[in-house]
Order: sequence, then structure tokens, then C-alpha cells
Amino acid sequence: MYLQRRQFLRLAAGAAALPAVSQFAWAEGYPTQAVHVIVGFPAGQAADSLARIVSQGLSQRLGQQFIVDNRPGAGGNIGTEAVARATPDGYTILMEVMTANALNASLYQNLSFNFIHDIAPVAIIGAAAYVMTVNPSVPAETVPEFIAYAKANPGKINMGSAGIGTPPHAFGELFKLMAGVDMVHVPYKGSYVPDLLSGQVQVVFAPIPTVVAQVRAGKLRALGVTSKQRSAALPDTSCIGDFVKDYDASGYFGFGAPKNTPADVIDKLNKEIRAAVADPPNKEKLVTLGVDPMQMTPAEYGKLIAGETEKWAKVVKTAGIKAE
Repeated sequence: MYLQRRQFLRLAAGAAALPAVSQFAWAEGYPTQAVHVIVGFPAGQAADSLARIVSQGLSQRLGQQFIVDNRPGAGGNIGTEAVARATPDGYTILMEVMTANALNASLYQNLSFNFIHDIAPVAIIGAAAYVMTVNPSVPAETVPEFIAYAKANPGKINMGSAGIGTPPHAFGELFKLMAGVDMVHVPYKGSYVPDLLSGQVQVVFAPIPTVVAQVRAGKLRALGVTSKQRSAALPDTSCIGDFVKDYDASGYFGFGAPKNTPADVIDKLNKEIRAAVADPPNKEKLVTLGVDPMQMTPAEYGKLIAGETEKWAKVVKTAGIKAE
């Protein structure tokens, strides 16, 4: 009886340890098949370009394909919902346009998911400054000159954006609130660049890659970047915050996974994404696209997400932004 009982206890102890051991071994071997990277925006946009750069690096590092899967629509909500509902095994991850996700949390009242609670933070790629860009017909060479011009012409300046509640819209609304100017918001479903070039809209708070070629060619004028630091893509352009105290509106990009994804898998993804972002050729590509590469743990990235969600909730409420 004693030997039988001792054997039973050994078997019981081994069975109790099995889930932890198998999970660890599974995470160590991850990935064993292709990983789908869901992008909630169309091919060719900044999020898609960044996802492809990092995914290629991950494929090379981990020996499995990281396949970019575009699921555009509803300001990124369609792609985010797909990941929130996916099996939490590390084989479906989200390319986050984190600022858009943070805005959507307040902008849309009937979402079937909660971005903070249903998507686990994995890793940040970096921050992207946007740039306050005007048609050359606007008689302003600097941010202070633009503010003076806007105050002298209330309601006569058209501010284009990629749609209601998108970062270009929210960044412009924050500027209006902090600079005390009145501009007319003109949302676009397609590209606003043709109308900015023709002068039908006078100002846009645009992602740098969207307008940098036209700025360098002298077809558009950059007045200020939205971040606290100057952008390497436009090194001669001042920060809006140099003239509008405490103005800061950066676009953040990163990766998330369905909640309950094993912590070991998230930690491994974080480590490999950080390495892919720091790889010199990839880093150069990111900087060329106007992205300032960053390094954070999942916990640090989660704190940033929470802070940005709270920040933009206040802007949505104060500016009275309503979803389409």
C-alpha cells in the first residue's frame, strides 16, 4: 500500500506540473506555423507599410511566415474586432495604429470589444509625428503667423482630414482648442492631398509620408510637426509645441494580441519585434517613413495605451467629435 501511495503521489505531482511544462515548451517552440498579422487599414497606407517591414524581419528571425492580412474599415475597428475574437494562441496578432484605436474607444459607443481589455499589448514599433501642412496660398510661413491669420479669418480656413475621428482630424481639433482658432473641418473618404494641392482645403495635419514629397518639391509648405521632437524626415521643420505650449500629438504604432495569449508567447514576440525594429536596415526604413523607433516592454506599452486613450477621450468630448 505504501509503495502504491508513493507512486500515486509521484504521478499526481507530475500531472500537476504538466500544463506549466507543456506551456513553456510550446512557447519555446513558437511559432510552428504561419502567423497572421491583421491590419485594419488598406494596403499602401502607413500601417500596412510598417506591418510589412516588421513582418518580414520576424519571418527571417523566427523561420515562419508572418502574413499581412488587410481588414480595412470603420477606422480600424473591423481588424481590431477580428483579433479580439481570435484564438489566443499567438498565431493571430494585430498591427495597431494605436492612436486610432485610442480615439475609437471614445468615438464609437457600441463596439463589440474593448480595446484595452480585449487586446493585450505586445510591443511598440515607434512614434510617428504628423505635420501641419498648408497650401502655399496661405500667407503664413510659421505656426504663429498661421494662428494670427486664422484668428483674423475665423471660419474661413478649411481643414482636411482622412475622416471624422481619424488622427488628422483629432490632431487638428486639439490644435484648434489649444491655439484658440476656428477652422472648418472637411472630412475625406479618399485622399485629401489633391484638394490640398489645389487650395480647396488650406491646411491638413497629415502623416509625414503622405505629404513629404510635395513639401520637398515646394508644392506644399510644412509649418510644424505635431510631436515634441523634430522629425528626422523633416529636420528643418519646427515643433508646433514650440509655439503652442504643451501641444503634443504623436501617432503610435505597435502590435497587440487577443487577451489570454500566453505570457511567454507575448514576451517572445516582444523580444523579436524589438530586435526586428532595431535591425539597421529596418530602422532606416522606419525613419524614412517618419517613424521614430521605440523600445518598450509589454507593460510599458500598456501604460502608454491607457494614457493615450484617456488623453484622446478628453479631446473627443471637448471638441464634440461624433462618429459618422
